[in-house]
Amino acid sequence: MAEFLILMHADTQEIVSDSSWDEYIAKLVSMGAMRGGSALSGGKSYRNSGPPASITEHIVGYLKIEAETIEQAGSMLAGNPVFEAGGTVEIRELPKTS
Repeated sequence: MAEFLILMHADTQEIVSDSSWDEYIAKLVSMGAMRGGSALSGGKSYRNSGPPASITEHIVGYLKIEAETIEQAGSMLAGNPVFEAGGTVEIRELPKTS
């Protein structure tokens, strides 16, 4: 199994309800795929040399899941409130570390 991040963008036209998140997360938990996640708030960028880039404000939350492939991870987007509202969702595979 591989681990993936689902990154939610702030580009939906609809307001997403807390109950829709509760239902979606419960679905991922029941599948045994849920590994964590959170909404993201403001932050700050750092760089040891020169001015840092701005924080990426359009990414507003993430979920960490486990799946066999990125395609299987993509199939788990059904019910994701941002995805269902027409918003952008990225899936990124986390590299395995030893």
